[in-house]
Amino acid sequence: MAILGNIIKGVIGIKDSLTAESNPVEEQEEMLTKLLTKAKNTAFGTRYRFEDILNSETPVKKFAEIVPYFDYSAMHEQWWHRLQNGEENITWPGHPTYFALSSGTTGKTSKRIPVTSDMIDAIKNTGIQQVFSLSNFDFPADFFEKEIMMLGSSTDLKENNAHLEGEISGISASNIPFWFRSYYKPGEDIAKIDNWDERVQRIADNAKNWDIGAISGIPSWIELMLQKVISQHKLKNIHEIWPNLSVYTSGGVAFGPYEKSFNALLEHPITVIDTYLASEGYVAFQSRPDTDAMKLVTDEGIYFEFVPFSPEYINGDGSLVSNAPSITLKDVKLDQAYVLVMSTVSGAWRYEIGDTIEFTDIECTEIKITGRTKFFLNTVGSQLSVNKMDDAVQHLEQVFNTRIPEYTICAKRGDDNEFYHCWYLGTEDALATEKISAELDTFLQEVNKNYKVARSKALKGVKVTLIPSELFYDWSGVHKKKGGQVKMERVMNEDKFKEWEDFINSRN
Repeated sequence: MAILGNIIKGVIGIKDSLTAESNPVEEQEEMLTKLLTKAKNTAFGTRYRFEDILNSETPVKKFAEIVPYFDYSAMHEQWWHRLQNGEENITWPGHPTYFALSSGTTGKTSKRIPVTSDMIDAIKNTGIQQVFSLSNFDFPADFFEKEIMMLGSSTDLKENNAHLEGEISGISASNIPFWFRSYYKPGEDIAKIDNWDERVQRIADNAKNWDIGAISGIPSWIELMLQKVISQHKLKNIHEIWPNLSVYTSGGVAFGPYEKSFNALLEHPITVIDTYLASEGYVAFQSRPDTDAMKLVTDEGIYFEFVPFSPEYINGDGSLVSNAPSITLKDVKLDQAYVLVMSTVSGAWRYEIGDTIEFTDIECTEIKITGRTKFFLNTVGSQLSVNKMDDAVQHLEQVFNTRIPEYTICAKRGDDNEFYHCWYLGTEDALATEKISAELDTFLQEVNKNYKVARSKALKGVKVTLIPSELFYDWSGVHKKKGGQVKMERVMNEDKFKEWEDFINSRN
């Protein structure tokens, strides 16, 4: 009998039953007041008159009027670079404990995003909220006795002046609560290994010694790890070595494009729980089983604003125009794409994280990530978002009975000087390129009226190139690195796409 598991499950159930009903709108208004109050004497708070905002009759409105939008470049160049030089009290009291390195999907150069001790506490508290939400999933008691594989970036953080640097998953893993460490795999020694291939090899070497019940990480790298374990131990699927694996906590990118290839590594389905932990904070997590949307975290260190996602509000580099209107949680609507704007306990203010989201349930404050502002493909008016691209790839998987875990796209002129959407799809199957192109084009015209209009005018058509999926991972290894928070660019500009095509051609 799973005695410990029953105790843990009971505690979770009791905590859930005793938790009072929250009011997310009020929590957000209180959060803004807390943020402004704590940061009012910083250089940023003085410059943007936080004291006046707090004393106004409408702090929410005044805050939006006085403080401009910031993307990473503006925030770093105007404010955060001073923290790198050791200054204190710039955008948040004191000096940040960590800086999260994030190249994300946009390039080789790492961003350095401050992570304060207040943010570490907020991330921990949100993690605890997520654990308590497991009571909604009705897992058996013995699940709570199994080990958890967290495959993020290295926890061997680097010293730089008065702070430590690393990717947010490594920072989070290095701050796990003491009571969780006995469950945590691959363990501190392996987690410190920076080289991805070496770390995965050590995981495969030790896999038979662990009883893994849950895994966590970015889908592409989780898949590669599972494939390595399966290959090394000559297994048919991962459940032959980890029979109690029943939960996968996904994050970083949409799971949809990976679902088919991921499930092929399993003997039976497992529960997939989506999370949204960014370098800037823990934004949302899936809190119940009857949806794949995520509950926005409204009471732990982040104040949210939402800008309707419309071409007239977006600059060419994906940033917001200065007069783009923002709304707060109390005014959001269903099925409307919004650019997510955050102010946080790490000293990010009206910060454009670069993601777009939609609300699927306003009462439950549940959202889905719909794409990236920089990956919004609007060449010749096609207005194609990443979620529509993901849908199209999943449609191809169903129609052609194949697996396409990776893809990238660029809109560019062909030899005939006409515009085309040029797709590279990762698959191991021999498929007819012409049929794939036609099906892709037809599907996008059916689901996106702007794309259909563009196809009748300046967008000449679709060109598809099929390549092995491993080339996408090799690209990441050469241009960024493998593993961790690294994600594949879904949309490239023409210069980057030229590099991509040169890279692919060099591998043929």
